[in-house]
Amino acid sequence: MRRLIINADDFGFTRDVNAGIIHAHRSGVLTSTTLMANGDAFGDAVRLAKETPTLDIGAHLVLVQGCSVLDGRPLPETLRQLLPLLARRGLDVYAELKAQIEKIRAAGIRLSHLDSHKHTHLFPAVFRTVVKLADEFGIRWVRLPLDSTVRLGKLSSGIGNRYYRRFAEGKNVHMTDHFLGFRLTGSLTEETFAQTLNNLADGTTEFMCHPGYLGDDLKQARTRLKESRLRELEALTSPRIRRLISEKTIALGPF
Repeated sequence: MRRLIINADDFGFTRDVNAGIIHAHRSGVLTSTTLMANGDAFGDAVRLAKETPTLDIGAHLVLVQGCSVLDGRPLPETLRQLLPLLARRGLDVYAELKAQIEKIRAAGIRLSHLDSHKHTHLFPAVFRTVVKLADEFGIRWVRLPLDSTVRLGKLSSGIGNRYYRRFAEGKNVHMTDHFLGFRLTGSLTEETFAQTLNNLADGTTEFMCHPGYLGDDLKQARTRLKESRLRELEALTSPRIRRLISEKTIALGPF
């Protein structure tokens, strides 16, 4: 049995990204998304989420870029700037991420899963905090940190992910069997998506993506993912992709 959860990151980033995510769900194969509590288009995303009850919603936890939900101060712009803050405990990760979850819940959104912007929960200290918050808030799923197609030097991602799973032992928190899409960020097309589906492993897989329309908001936003979001949207709404999922008897679903 192969079960696939297709999750769009960055819900709430801009209005045109929001519109693309909703279109990818209503007219394509997208099943889930994660919402940025500090996104410029947070309110628009909340409205769209309430209008689209079939779309599974999680939190896209943010420690880089934008402003803190906790105190309004700018967050580090890059991972390179974040690392020394984490090392000297110059950022209260628990308090910040808790404030983000609480903001989303206060807007009336029920969260089913957690992941992170720029994949910051790859850092063990952040991952442990995310798992702790998931357990405290009764959020059952956390994104598996390592893409199943990426190697860590001579080690497979499977060995690395077992390391992360140990952090969740004893908590009421689950992770999928596999995680994909990280390696394809910025290069996902109908063809590369089809190749991924043809090689999908048994079990439950989360596939990460970043669809969106290329409108004025996105053009002006500080992100490298612009034209690529439109290509991803085209792949997610491709009739060929829908047929392939059906032919491969892959079960699409939410968390």
